[in-house]
Amino acid sequence: MFRTRASLATLLMAAVLAGCSTGGSSDGGSAAPATPAGGDGRCSAGGADFAVGKQGTPQLLEQARKATGAQTARILKPHDVVTLEYRSDRLNLNVDEQGKVIRANCG
Repeated sequence: MFRTRASLATLLMAAVLAGCSTGGSSDGGSAAPATPAGGDGRCSAGGADFAVGKQGTPQLLEQARKATGAQTARILKPHDVVTLEYRSDRLNLNVDEQGKVIRANCG
């Protein structure tokens, strides 16, 4: 009886641990987005200081993204629901109620 329970517990643990595996490919992660030439893909918010005070448009967002070296960018409006994870490759342009950029930060 004890051996049966121990065997079942072992099988259960193996199944749980197998579900936690990533199943990644062995190609070294070539599916990751390409970084811009000369950059490491990390965001440097100082490059987007020029955007503060301007209207937050998709064109300004892309220009700021390129200037900061970020891989991704987003415009955050007041009362937007956002996740709390920090991403060093993402630029955030925070806008006010009128859509003017009030802050540029990475994360």
